[in-house]
Amino acid sequence: MSQAKGRADAGDAAELHRRVCQAVGAESVRKVQPVQSLWSGYGQILRMELSGGSAPASVIVKHIAPPVSGGANPRGWSGPAAHQRKLRSYQVESHWYRDVSSRCASGCRVPKCFAVEADGEDRVLVLEDLDAAGFPLRMSRLDDSRRDACLRWLADFHGTFFQTDPAGLWPVGTYWHLQTRDAEWHAMADGPLKQAAAAIDRRLSACRFQTLVHGDAKVANFCFPVSGRHVAAVDFQYVGGGCGIKDVAYFLGSCLSDRECQQQEAACLDVYFQRLREVLAGAGVDSDLVDAVESEWRALYPWAWADFHRFLCGWCDTHPKLTGYSRRQVDHVLQQLA
Repeated sequence: MSQAKGRADAGDAAELHRRVCQAVGAESVRKVQPVQSLWSGYGQILRMELSGGSAPASVIVKHIAPPVSGGANPRGWSGPAAHQRKLRSYQVESHWYRDVSSRCASGCRVPKCFAVEADGEDRVLVLEDLDAAGFPLRMSRLDDSRRDACLRWLADFHGTFFQTDPAGLWPVGTYWHLQTRDAEWHAMADGPLKQAAAAIDRRLSACRFQTLVHGDAKVANFCFPVSGRHVAAVDFQYVGGGCGIKDVAYFLGSCLSDRECQQQEAACLDVYFQRLREVLAGAGVDSDLVDAVESEWRALYPWAWADFHRFLCGWCDTHPKLTGYSRRQVDHVLQQLA
């Protein structure tokens, strides 16, 4: 690395530290720990330990610094449309943390937002360190207790934002939404699912009862305590309007095997809907309306699976999530459309 490049990098880091300290009232950054790089080289997530002032001991800094012409996608899905989708996703996430996330109570815990700064497409989000707040664990496989905690989080989230206008967010949430994934649809092999993709999307989007969906509610985006029932969630790039069952189907596919999905489907849906009913009832929603929400969203569970299955078929047709269980959900939907 040249001396000039080294000085530039040091200057950039110093400026980032200054911005973070100013945002939270710290005197200095004591230590920086890389957490992870953002997808396709669009920035990084850092943990910063702080000193002085009234600042918390540590914060998480999501620094979005997009490449000018778009990054190199690990699976080859690059280009102008993908670049614009990612830029929009960070605009949405900034709006979410700055203007919407404070509505989340303990049942759908998210990081507190200390600051959101933007300079063109360069963005800095200064967020609560959930590890320090009591959620230090990340999981890839879940026992029943932790699985149910995530399902209850989703129910609390969907109940909190029931019938909320997604202004400033994605009109239709989820990163696999058909209208934002035209290239992947074209890459699909010809067949009944490809032909039915638009009808499946219309059915989900036209559901009577809408909420905000997390949009990427995989198990990797949940943070767990060492003990206790509450969980927290991160990564709100694709939060937007939609049917809550889309988050549920996607979450279960992220943490359960094919066999577990088959065996535990009924129990998982019961956990989710029991908590959703409690949240909606607590918000004063009429019991007949609560019944109607559950009836509609339960019926759309296979449609949510089919919608994500469609995306994977175009994005990576050898993906391990294209399971027998998922194909059976697709077959069920195609039979209803026949």
